[in-house]
Amino acid sequence: MSRARRSFLLSWLLLVAAPCFAEEPDPFPVKITATLPYVDLPRIHQGKDVRLQRNQDIDNVIDFDYSYTSRKCPPFCILPMVLSAGVETIAELEVIDYITRISNNDDSVLLIDSRTDEWLQRGMIPGAVSIPWTSLHHKHTDKKKLLDILEMRFGVVNDDNLLNFQQAKTLIFYCNGNWCGQSPTSIRSLLLLGYPPHKLKWYRDGMQAWAQLGLTTVKPPEVPAPPSEGTQKKLDNPAQEPSP
Repeated sequence: MSRARRSFLLSWLLLVAAPCFAEEPDPFPVKITATLPYVDLPRIHQGKDVRLQRNQDIDNVIDFDYSYTSRKCPPFCILPMVLSAGVETIAELEVIDYITRISNNDDSVLLIDSRTDEWLQRGMIPGAVSIPWTSLHHKHTDKKKLLDILEMRFGVVNDDNLLNFQQAKTLIFYCNGNWCGQSPTSIRSLLLLGYPPHKLKWYRDGMQAWAQLGLTTVKPPEVPAPPSEGTQKKLDNPAQEPSP
């Protein structure tokens, strides 16, 4: 057999065999990282398992609620990367690491949604608990309720009105985005009480970035109905939200 004929036959065999060696379709074309398609979180939400992943539809677009680009400033101004000295600003992968710790029964950390009830029905990050900024702000709560949260939720010890933060939890706060003042207000309120800055983490980009990446959200139980158009306008009113 001539060299040319052998070369032609080999090429033909490779062409015919190529489909046999084709890779299987990737069931997770949109991964969290190159090596992490999803994270399974046992009993993370109301005692039920949740798979944290990105939306696998490559044509998916961001939810309408988070599509606004030009909210009035003030009060919805762009926040700095460093909120306060010692308070770490984190992003999605760090948040996912903390959620994984929570799902593995690490009670030394707590992920906190600082938004008011009107926003919760739009979705929360799995593993988060709702503690609105108003619950920690001295103008919107009373001393007893605030101390109850510090002691029962955050692990702070109240010794004759002297707060001991030695065993206090690491708290991760988020709200709607880098224009939203609700989680910064919560963090500043705790700093004024003496909460150690290194135990406070801020997910600056919040729900808008979480939604932009198509990451899993969950609904809290028994939340109010979605606000009407008139209520939505009130939510965008400077009088309704804390200034950053």
